[in-house]
Amino acid sequence: MHQHDHTQYGEHTNHNKHQGHSPGLFRRKFWVALTLTIPTLLFSPAVQQWININWSFNGSDYIPAVLGTAIFIYGGIIFLKGAWTELAIKRPGMMTLISMAISVAFAYSVAVTFRLVDGMDFWWELATLVTIMLLGHWLEMASVQNAQGALGELAKLLPDEAEVIHGDEIMKMPVGELAIGNLVLVRPGSQVPVDGEIIKGKSDINESMLTGESNPVTKNIGAAVIGGTINGSGALTVKVLKIGSDTTLAGIMKLVTDAQASKSSTQILADKAAGYLTYLALAAALTTWLVWWAVGAEPAYILERVVTVLVVACPHALGLAVPLVTAISTTLAAKNGLLVRQRMALESARNIDVVLFDKTGTLTQGKQGVADVFATDTARVLSIAAALEHDSEHPIARAIVEYVSNQSLPSIPVTDFSALSGRGVRGKINDTFVYAGGPRILEELSAIVPTDIQSAADVASADGKTVIYIIEDTKAIGAIMLTDIIRDESREAVATLQSMNKRVAMLTGDNEGVAKWVANELGITEYFANVLPENKAATVKQLQQDGSTVAMVGDGVNDAPALVQADVGIAIGAGTDVAIESAGIVLMSSDPRGVAKTVKLSRSTYRKMLQNLAWATGYNVVAIPLAAGVASGLGVILSPAVGAILMSLSTIIVAVNAQLLRSRRL
Repeated sequence: MHQHDHTQYGEHTNHNKHQGHSPGLFRRKFWVALTLTIPTLLFSPAVQQWININWSFNGSDYIPAVLGTAIFIYGGIIFLKGAWTELAIKRPGMMTLISMAISVAFAYSVAVTFRLVDGMDFWWELATLVTIMLLGHWLEMASVQNAQGALGELAKLLPDEAEVIHGDEIMKMPVGELAIGNLVLVRPGSQVPVDGEIIKGKSDINESMLTGESNPVTKNIGAAVIGGTINGSGALTVKVLKIGSDTTLAGIMKLVTDAQASKSSTQILADKAAGYLTYLALAAALTTWLVWWAVGAEPAYILERVVTVLVVACPHALGLAVPLVTAISTTLAAKNGLLVRQRMALESARNIDVVLFDKTGTLTQGKQGVADVFATDTARVLSIAAALEHDSEHPIARAIVEYVSNQSLPSIPVTDFSALSGRGVRGKINDTFVYAGGPRILEELSAIVPTDIQSAADVASADGKTVIYIIEDTKAIGAIMLTDIIRDESREAVATLQSMNKRVAMLTGDNEGVAKWVANELGITEYFANVLPENKAATVKQLQQDGSTVAMVGDGVNDAPALVQADVGIAIGAGTDVAIESAGIVLMSSDPRGVAKTVKLSRSTYRKMLQNLAWATGYNVVAIPLAAGVASGLGVILSPAVGAILMSLSTIIVAVNAQLLRSRRL
C-alpha cells in the first residue's frame, strides 16, 4: 500500500451533512463572509445608532442589502444545499433549521428594503448569522478531521519506496508495486516497508506505533515483521508475505475506520435527540409566532423572535457531542495498541464485572520455558544441559538452550552425542557419560536421586511442570523444571483489574495442578481447569448466570465461541485471525494489561459523552425559551446574532471538551 493511498480508510466521517465538504471550504467562505459582514454592520442604521456614528450618504442604505445578499448567496448556499439533501431523505435536521432561519431573514429583509412591508430589515443579523454559522461548521469539521487524523498518520508510516534485492543488484521500487515473494533490504534506522519474514540478519524493531509496546522487540531469522515499524541497528533481508489490503497496517486502518463508522447506543440516543430537537424547534418557532401574534406584537418583532428560535435550536452541539468523542477515543485506543472493532464493545467495557482469561497464550507465553533449576552446582548443571540439548529441535531442548544462552555460563565440551528415543539425550564429558531426560531415563539407568532433588521434582510435577533430570554417570546432579511461562505483564494486569474491583477468573484445558499453580502465581482465586474447547462458551454462560457482565480474553481458534458468547470479547493480537474476527476489541500486542486500558478508556469515553450531551441539551433547554421571548418582560431579549453566537459557542465548547480526551493516559 502506497503512503498516500489511504483514502479508502481515511476519509470516512460520521457527519453526512458535510459529505463533500472540507474545513478549507468553510474556512474560505468564513473569511469572505466576515470581510463583507464588517461593512454591512458599519452601514446598518441600527448599528450606527448604537455606536453613535453617522456615515450615511445617498444610497448607503442599500449597502447592507447588497452585501447581505452576497453573503446569503455565497455563504448561505452551502446550508441551503444541505437542507435540500435533508428534506430529500425526509430527515430535516440542522441544515434545515439554519436554512429556514437565514431564508426567512433574507426574504423579510428584501421585502422591507423594497418597501413591500413596514418594519426593520435583518441584513446585519443575516450577515452575522451566516458568518458565525460558517465559523462554527469550520471549527466542527476541523475537530472531526483532527480526531480522524490518526488514520492519515498510520498511512504515513509506510515509506514511498522499498529497496528490492535482485541477485547482486538492489533497486528501488514503489511500495505499491511490491509482490509477494520479493526480497527487500531494510537498512538500519529505516522503516520496514511491508509485512514479511526475516530471512537474513538480526535487529531490534520498534513496534510502538502499532502495538503500544514501548520496548524494541528483538527479531531473528524466521521472525515476522510488520510494515510501518522501525528497524534498529541491524540490516535485514525481508521476504514479502503480505501486500496491499492484506497487510497489518491496512487491517488496522480498516478496523479504526469501521469502529468510527459504527454507532454506540449513546450515539443512537444522540441521533434520536437531535432529530426530535429539529421538530421541537419547528414547533417552538410556530408557537412563538402564534403567541406574539395573538398578543399583538409588531410583525418585525415576531419575525425576529422566530428567526432567533430557529437559530439557537440548531442541534449542532448535540450532533457533534458523541461522534467527535467516538473518533477521538478510537484513535486514542489505536495509539495504545487497542483496536476497537465494535463501538458497543468499548461502551460495554466500563460495566465489566468479570474478566475471564484463557491461560495459554494469554496469561502465559504459550511455549515452554525454564521455571526453576534445582542443583548443588546450578552453573555446571545448566552448562551440561545446554551442551547436550544444543542441536535438538525439541521445544523443551530449545527452551533450555534459550534460557542458558541468556546467562554468562562457561561452555563444557561434550562428545559422543546420541538421542535416546522418547527418553532424552546422552553424551560424554571426558570419559564419563552424562544424560538429560525425564523420569523414564531414571528408571532405565537405575539412577540415584538425592532426596532434596526428588522432593523439588515432586512439587514441580504436582504443579504440572515438566521435570528434566541431569545425570552424571548414575547419579542425578540436578533437575530443570519447565512450564508454560507466565508473561511478565500478567501479574500487573491481574492486580490492576482487581484494584478496579473486577473479578478475575481463568480457564484452561490443562489439568488442575497447572491451573492451580498459574492461578496462585497471579493471585487469581477463581479458575476453571480441564475445560474442553467446546465447553469454553459454556463457562462464560455460567459466569453470566448471576447477571454479571463478562469479558472473555483469548487468542486461539477454540476461544472464538467464548469470545462471541461474552458481553465483551477481547482478542490478543498475536492470536489467530478467527479469534480476532470473533472479538469486539483486539489487543495489538500480547500484553494482557491492555484489558485494564480498555476499561479505563471506556469509562473516560462515556464520561466525555455524558458531559457533552448534558451541555448540548442543557443549552437548548435554557436558550430556546429565551429566544422565544419568555423573559422579555425582564428585559432579556436575544437577537438572532447573539443567538448565533451562543449556538456556535455551544458547539465549540463541546468540541474542546471532546479534545481533552486526547490527554487521557491509559
